[in-house]
Amino acid sequence: MSNNNNSNPSSSSEPRHEDDSALSEFLSSLMDYNPTIPDELVEHYLGKSGFQCPDVRLTRLVAVAAQKFIAEVASDALQHCKARQSSVVKDKKQQKDKRLILTMEDLSKALREGQDQCATLFI
Repeated sequence: MSNNNNSNPSSSSEPRHEDDSALSEFLSSLMDYNPTIPDELVEHYLGKSGFQCPDVRLTRLVAVAAQKFIAEVASDALQHCKARQSSVVKDKKQQKDKRLILTMEDLSKALREGQDQCATLFI
């Protein structure tokens, strides 16, 4: 069977050029980005894993990915917390107090779900 990727080089290089351009713009925008997770902390853990890169853009890219992961886990844990607290029979005092109490159980469930989702990506 023949590969059609090389049949029209001009049409196949255009999307690639646009992707490269978008990636370059994104990477350059990371230079001005002040991540929530400090560069030094990311560099420390990257170094502990044996990875070293002098490019601060890559460090910040890892920081953005870590921040997104933490935000998703926190959001999932909050959903578990709300579900757990809504299923509990509430007395009058609890009805007045609308505070949510996040537990390790909520966090563990959220992390377990995240781990299961990652595992299915690599299967």
